[in-house]
Amino acid sequence: QVQLVESGGGLVQAGDSLRLSCTASGRTFSTYAMGWFRQAPGKEREFVAAINWSGGLPVYADSVKGRFTISRDNAKNTVYLQMNTLQPEDTAVYYCAARPSIIVHRTTYEYDYWGQGTQVTVSS
Repeated sequence: QVQLVESGGGLVQAGDSLRLSCTASGRTFSTYAMGWFRQAPGKEREFVAAINWSGGLPVYADSVKGRFTISRDNAKNTVYLQMNTLQPEDTAVYYCAARPSIIVHRTTYEYDYWGQGTQVTVSS
């Protein structure tokens, strides 16, 4: 079992930055592919970014490419999502997810473990 805890959300203005963190329990974090997803009110959960077990092969949704950066520190059992130039349409609950894998994954059903989410609100 892996438990994931997100932090770093908040209320910011358009153009601001935030860094989300997701810390995992357990000793096998380095064997997990990690992903970030988000869900806005009334919408389905959507893919944001993912990274493989070693920190390579980051992939992004087109809507965040060039603004968001996913990274991980296996020594700290933590994955990060640096979000720059935030826009009101980025407002959502952000979730991190994990699955034991050596490759990246983009869809919700591919992930085994989920955090409880952290709210990001961007005002215009």
